[in-house]
Amino acid sequence: MTYAVALFFLAILACLAAAGFFLLRKGDDGANDAQRSQRMARALAWRVGLSVVLFLWLLLAWKLGYIQPTGLLRAA
Repeated sequence: MTYAVALFFLAILACLAAAGFFLLRKGDDGANDAQRSQRMARALAWRVGLSVVLFLWLLLAWKLGYIQPTGLLRAA
């Protein structure tokens, strides 16, 4: 479970890095601004989608009993 969550976080960060790359890349490879913007938006959409899937997956895992709260944030 820990490895899966870590992989999800790495994928989310990779999508964020890809969006930043497309944002900062110059247009010397023949890609115009519309293509760069579309690629950046697609990478950001993947990031949001992965974040939502991870959140729902964690909620489902908690509901099914695969993970348990640790009580670290419990008020004293």
